[in-house]
Amino acid sequence: MADNRDQDSGDVDAATVEQVEAHAGGSQDEEVEELEEEAPAPTIEVSIGVQESSRTPTQQEETTTTEREENKELKQEGVAEEERFSETKECDDDERQDKATPATDQVMIDERQGTATPATDQDVDPIEGEADLQLPTSTEPEDDGVPYSEPYSMSEQLTVSVDVDGEIKTITVQIVKATARKPFIGGYRHKITGVEYHHAATMTIPKRRPDDGKVRFERETQTVVTRNKTQQTTSPTSTQMTKTGCYVSSQQDKVIIPGVYETADEFHAKRLQAVIILQSHYRRWHAETLVNGMKQDRIKRQQWEHEEELRKELERQQRLRRDFERRMNPKTKRDFDMLYHALEVWRQQELSRINAELSGVERKAALCQLLEHEAELIASIGRHKIVADKDRTELQTKHLLDAAASPRKWIAFDGKMTEMDTPFTVRANELRELYQSLNMKYLTQEERMDVLLTLKVTVQEHDCKLTREIVELIERETELLLRGTKQKSLEGLRKRISNLFLEYSKTPMFNPEVSRLLKVPQQPTQLIHDVYFCRSTGQYLPSTEFELSTNARTMGTSRKAAHVDNVGRKREDDSVYSAMLNQIRRSEEKYHDNSRVVFLIQEADLRHLVERIWAGQSLLSQHSDLNDLIMVRWDVCHHWSPWNCVLLSKDEALGHFKLESLEEAYSESFFQKVKYKHVMARNYFRRLAHTAEFVRHSETEEMDQETEVTIRSNVADKQAAQAVA
Repeated sequence: MADNRDQDSGDVDAATVEQVEAHAGGSQDEEVEELEEEAPAPTIEVSIGVQESSRTPTQQEETTTTEREENKELKQEGVAEEERFSETKECDDDERQDKATPATDQVMIDERQGTATPATDQDVDPIEGEADLQLPTSTEPEDDGVPYSEPYSMSEQLTVSVDVDGEIKTITVQIVKATARKPFIGGYRHKITGVEYHHAATMTIPKRRPDDGKVRFERETQTVVTRNKTQQTTSPTSTQMTKTGCYVSSQQDKVIIPGVYETADEFHAKRLQAVIILQSHYRRWHAETLVNGMKQDRIKRQQWEHEEELRKELERQQRLRRDFERRMNPKTKRDFDMLYHALEVWRQQELSRINAELSGVERKAALCQLLEHEAELIASIGRHKIVADKDRTELQTKHLLDAAASPRKWIAFDGKMTEMDTPFTVRANELRELYQSLNMKYLTQEERMDVLLTLKVTVQEHDCKLTREIVELIERETELLLRGTKQKSLEGLRKRISNLFLEYSKTPMFNPEVSRLLKVPQQPTQLIHDVYFCRSTGQYLPSTEFELSTNARTMGTSRKAAHVDNVGRKREDDSVYSAMLNQIRRSEEKYHDNSRVVFLIQEADLRHLVERIWAGQSLLSQHSDLNDLIMVRWDVCHHWSPWNCVLLSKDEALGHFKLESLEEAYSESFFQKVKYKHVMARNYFRRLAHTAEFVRHSETEEMDQETEVTIRSNVADKQAAQAVA
């Protein structure tokens, strides 16, 4: 095949080599002899990438002998390296293969002549029986004039034409491309020409041995693992000088030149300078870290302040929207108080403007116009009040009937809720359903007649003036329905029937369950207690209809009379103080220390405390928005009271709760201001102060009694235990 072992033999086709060996015969010597004696043998030209040598047979034989000796030396070195480095065996084999594997050039082999000629054509000559397997090579000479091989890319199949007994056959050879470098596996040399032929590695993937179930181990797993490690042992040395009869080389000697002598002071000064540099860099790093931390804190503070501003603005917008909705659609008493208060504020502003800008006849005309405008606004508020009273009345009636029809409920011993229907609740449920059916709209004539008939049967169970009037109205509506009267003409009659039946349902004689829900007791003996006379309205009312003040000696006026007086003259709005009082009570409930004074304070008392004593502003920042102010404890260790409180904003109250010592946090002048206001509050609420003392003494006595009972029970238990023992 190739005569240069430095060429690659991995690209040789195995099928072609097998054909060459089949024509050649058995052994190498027999092949050479047959080539010398028999000339007319079939010719197969195979282009397998070997270039013809132009040297003479003698030169080729000398070159071959030299190369053979080099191969032997390389093999011996490879064996020595394999024995010495068993763990790197594969790497050494690859290097040995690189040295021993011949390079591949393009050559034509003629078995009849025994010569190799360069191939210049890749076509197949079918007449002479030559198979050209030509691989692309480069004919450009290198620096030494020898052609070199370019990277070869073999096709997936080759077509070979072979002359067999005068018949030309075409054979397609499939190429299996190897993924690894093929090893050098030896060859043979032609004795006459001196050309060496190297054995080609198989081009097919080796078959895998079938698994026979036997366990086999590799050599590495059956031997002791060795490891190479360098040890440094003692080696005696000596100093040798050049002298007569002895020469010592000075090529590796080093010349050492002494430097400047450094004193201890200079060394310490240098170290001090280095320490100063290190300290300066550290202090710089520490300062940068501190400044960056302060910057982050400032950013967080600014972000928090921005979020607080947004939150406060959002709360303010929601409060304004809620107030606007209350003014547009007033429903409760406090909504109308707010409307009357806004009307009074507007009237005062207009009156001040008229007095300041006008005089004489113009002033009187403006005042008359203002009065007319005020009357129109009052009438508009009155119309809203009528609608609200109607809705409130219907809602109260619904709640009354639902409460009367609801079953009795109580919690059993196992913690579950138990419900029970009594004959009274069943009767109340029937009347409620009948009342709801009576007030239903868009009923047909037949459905309305059924409802009226049921109502007539129900009320005829009792014979009285009320029931007879209801029956009469029912018969009248039935007659009108039969005559085809319009629904709009029957609205008044139906309203009368509904009101009379509601009165029938509220009468304890006809609906016994409703008696426990009426404000006015049915038994005259119960009117003796908790009933007082109102001088403003001239009515006897229960105690719950009167507003009690902390400084009042008598019952005073009722809630209704106070409301009428407020609408007619004062027109004050206590919704802000009511919300503030509820907030104070909720905060006091969280302490769980039985604070009771705050629950005796009313809206009027809190108004006087905020406006007259604390001047309606925060003592720290003079903030005057009542929606942002709150009355908190001055000393958190004691119960809230008018003489133990301070008016602050909500943000200031949070900071006040975090203080550990009031004397250290506030100045002496601020302390004196707070004490002065506490004295004023105690003087105004002196009756409440005595009540608080009484409540405190009562609590102390109760606690003492409970303690005494506990001690006595413990003593009795001990005595019983001793008696049993």
